[in-house]
Amino acid sequence: MRLAILGASGHGKVVADTALAAGCAEIVFFDDAWPQLKANGCWPVVGTTRDLLARVSEFDGVVVGIGNNRTRLAKHLELSAAGARMATIVHPQATVSRFATLGAGSVVFAGAVIQVDCQLGEACIVNTHAAVDHDCQLADGVHICPGVAMAGLVHVGEASWVGIGASVKQLVRIGRDAMVGAGAAVLADVDDADCVVGVPARSIAQ
Repeated sequence: MRLAILGASGHGKVVADTALAAGCAEIVFFDDAWPQLKANGCWPVVGTTRDLLARVSEFDGVVVGIGNNRTRLAKHLELSAAGARMATIVHPQATVSRFATLGAGSVVFAGAVIQVDCQLGEACIVNTHAAVDHDCQLADGVHICPGVAMAGLVHVGEASWVGIGASVKQLVRIGRDAMVGAGAAVLADVDDADCVVGVPARSIAQ
């Protein structure tokens, strides 16, 4: 498999490493900082977003390696509309139920667990050692950070962020563009565009 990754960042490097572990044979990066930026770790950076849009047919798969949720989702949709074959990448040391659904452009990192009847939208990230339990629904562009523990039947809205080490109680609904702080314990629903932190999690919106 020949893979193009848009976004030559630290996150992009982890995506590339995950793709290699999953059997990808060749990886190149594209980033709008090219030509000043020519490499991302051991992988070459060969062009910008515009260059990739012109070359999508050359690649067996394309994925966006950008951590910012809204940017990642926008780039994903732009590439998909241009005919790119958006790759879904799962590390071989992740555990994903055969009954889970992963949207195009999503990435699941080492040690993550995604349980039965979970549904992930497009361009999601389930990061290292995160646990997403049964019947959870993650909308497009969601990032579940390393070490998150998410109980069953949780719904996370589009482009929301659940921070490193957070815990989310079963049946909780997290709105669109919301942010859950690192280490938070989410026991109640979170509104659209809200930011909650602490144990138990409380809104810090002004």
